[in-house]
Amino acid sequence: MSRLKTSLPETLATAVKAAVDDWQSGSKMQRLWQRDATLWTGNDEASWLGWLDITEEQIAHPIELRNLAKEVWSAGFKDILLLGMGGSSLCPEVLRMTFGKIAGYPDLHVLDSTDPAQVKAFEDKVDIARTLFIVSSKSGSTLEPNIFKQYFFERTKQAVGADNAGSHFIAITDPGSKMQQVAEADRFRHIFLGRSSIGGRYSALSQFGMVPAAAIGVDTKKFLDRTQEMVRACGPSAPVGENPGAVLGIILGIAARSRRDKVTIITSPDLSDLGAWLEQLLAESTGKVGKGIIPVDREELAAPEVYGNDRVFAYIHTQHATEVAQDAKVKALEQAGQAVLRISMADSYDLGAEFFRWEIATAVAGSIIGINAFNQPDVEASKMATRNLTSAYEKTGALPAETPVVEDGGVMLFTDENNAAALGQAAGRDKSLAGYLKAHLGRIGAGDYFAMLGFIQMNAEHQRRLQAIRHAVRDRKHVATCLGFGPRFLHSTGQAYKGGPNSGVFLQMTCDDTLELPVPQQSYTFGVVKAAQARGDFQVLAERGRRALRVHLHDVDAGLVRLTAAVEEALG
Repeated sequence: MSRLKTSLPETLATAVKAAVDDWQSGSKMQRLWQRDATLWTGNDEASWLGWLDITEEQIAHPIELRNLAKEVWSAGFKDILLLGMGGSSLCPEVLRMTFGKIAGYPDLHVLDSTDPAQVKAFEDKVDIARTLFIVSSKSGSTLEPNIFKQYFFERTKQAVGADNAGSHFIAITDPGSKMQQVAEADRFRHIFLGRSSIGGRYSALSQFGMVPAAAIGVDTKKFLDRTQEMVRACGPSAPVGENPGAVLGIILGIAARSRRDKVTIITSPDLSDLGAWLEQLLAESTGKVGKGIIPVDREELAAPEVYGNDRVFAYIHTQHATEVAQDAKVKALEQAGQAVLRISMADSYDLGAEFFRWEIATAVAGSIIGINAFNQPDVEASKMATRNLTSAYEKTGALPAETPVVEDGGVMLFTDENNAAALGQAAGRDKSLAGYLKAHLGRIGAGDYFAMLGFIQMNAEHQRRLQAIRHAVRDRKHVATCLGFGPRFLHSTGQAYKGGPNSGVFLQMTCDDTLELPVPQQSYTFGVVKAAQARGDFQVLAERGRRALRVHLHDVDAGLVRLTAAVEEALG
């Protein structure tokens, strides 16, 4: 089983020890396993703890997963395209990135973007006639999986005929959902039902994670047996000081209360995608009512002097994949007095154990922070704003007109009235792109974080350019930085950005789309949906009083070059 080693500043270590003693004397782990909602806020938390015993249930009933693996092996599918968002897509993506393509099984691709270029890129990756589609949606009413299904079901009918299309589709959804009804009507190959008592971000070990795992050839028995070892270790009878999930959660919760509320995730190369899953679990669970943990994923390690005292560094690696240079950088952080957690996994099959450890830890941290760790109120606010915009488009055929505060070399800046006033005053006479960016970045202070939110195609080149910008800001401002692509981050870190501590400075990016991709059965295109999601998210950021600015690029590649130069100029 994977191990946790800690190196904590003395004051944090003392506070953690006191909290461990409090959790032991107060029987708080027993209360957690008894589903005592008063451990959090006393609301509906007890209704969302079905994940506590899901591994045991999966082990007790293995036949469904075993049969699916055999069926996929023999059916001749070349690819699997999973259509989902948030908790329905992030775990399968981690599994594919960690286990790779397993011989004899289809290759898994995960689509969680409404960017038309990205949708088309995934379509072009696969042979529709030899592809199995997994439509994954807990509620069955989430916008993105529904329009993905409409698009690819139509493409599949064209490729294999209307009578055979359903045999290329599997649904994973909660009982009685709209998606179950759609799957039954369209005669899907299988419908796998989840548990309504498990929220999306806690669903990795349920059907939402294990069905894709079985389909790509992961040995689910071995995976779940390893996980069950962690479940027992995190159980109610273990002393709190020896409980791996409780200890991690107490450290994270106490650190957040002590203003070390940025958790920087460091992984060995073979676990490179684990941070994307952890981002959602931590941010969406804890980031609300002005409190919470801000996860920082894929920020390259730097020298200790770059960092403030607002971070915890979580280094997760497999024993055979440690890197000398990475280890040296982590050791330097320990020697500089930073809070560092080291988790060593035996191999990829310890991944399920880490899923469970971090789920327990997040629940514990949520209790310490004093929030409901199982709802996501500000995600719903963003969805509603998007829905209002798409409804308006259906009536008028256009999104509401906007006026930029600046237009400079194919790049436009947009923001709300309050941010426009603050930025205009700070920019003074310099109303150029660089002038406004300098004013915006000038609002970053100690203890803040900078987040780039890109509603553009998520590909290697765009990531490279945006990573360069975030690191330039990190190095100059000495603050934590985040990078997310829309709309996937809306179902992940978006909750913390809008509902967590008001310490974020946000730069949203949108673009003109070169491809019009209609959504079957709808009057709008994928590009319209993406634009509505970006505007809806920005609207909620503004309503929450966040420091936010939107950059719109007429041409994405040329615009990113122009934006990079302007940021460099703004940073001086």
